[in-house]
Parts: sequence; C-alpha cells; structure tokens
Amino acid sequence: MSLKIRLARGGAKKRPFYRIVVADSRMPRDGRYIEKIGYHNPMVPKGHPERVVLDLERAKHWMSNGAKPSDRVSRFLDAAGVMNRSYNEQPQKSAPGEKAKERAEAKAEKASAAAEAEKEAAAAPAEEAPAEEAAAEEAPAEEAPAEEAKAEG
Repeated sequence: MSLKIRLARGGAKKRPFYRIVVADSRMPRDGRYIEKIGYHNPMVPKGHPERVVLDLERAKHWMSNGAKPSDRVSRFLDAAGVMNRSYNEQPQKSAPGEKAKERAEAKAEKASAAAEAEKEAAAAPAEEAPAEEAAAEEAPAEEAPAEEAKAEG
C-alpha cells in the first residue's frame, strides 16, 4: 500500500478548506483516508497562524513509514522545517519547439550582426571625418572664385 500525504478538499463553493490527510494513493481525493494530520485554510491571510495547522510529529512518523507528500504538502513541511523540498524542473510541454528555437537563434544572430555593423559604422566615420572636413574646407575655396566670376560677368 503506497501512502500519500495530501490535501482533501472541503468547504463550500468558492470557499475552499483543505484537510491534510494520510491516505492510500489509490483512494479518491476527498475519499477515505487513514489519518487527518492537519488542515489548510487558504481564505485566511498569509501571515495568520490558523492558515496552516499541521501535526509535525505525525507527519514525520508517516514519512518514516514511507508516505510521500504531495507538492503542496511538501511546501508546508518545508516551511515548517521538517523536510527540504526539491524544486521541479520546467515541464517539457512548456519548452519551445525545434522551429521556435531555430527562429530564436536566427534572430539572435541577426541582432549580434547588426550590433557589430553599428560598431564598425561608428568607428569608420570617426576615421573618415577629418578627411571629409578637409575636403569640405577646400571645396568652398575653389567654388568661391567661380561664383565671383559669375557675379562680375
């Protein structure tokens, strides 16, 4: 018989109240259980002492007998200092597909290439700027006599 420490829902519609129970894993969520070891009232504010009430000695006893806590109950036990909860990895279903990964890589490559081109463009005009300024200074000097000749003529 595999045992679970899990939540059994009670309370009215839209007013949840959960019993923390030790049950056979084959039994329904709100069905028969072996022992009630606490309760969880999510309608109470988070800091309130009545939000989660748990008999820690009985929880330790059942865990030593092989009962496995559910994710939510393991959070409660971790907060109480009874056990260290291991964090779950991201589920595979929510991971992006192959084509989405390829598109993201291509987009990242384009962005890096654009950034490099901007850096090169910013560096190149800085070098060419003095040459352009010198040409600009010379050009009006050459055009000025031509303009004066037109004005005189």
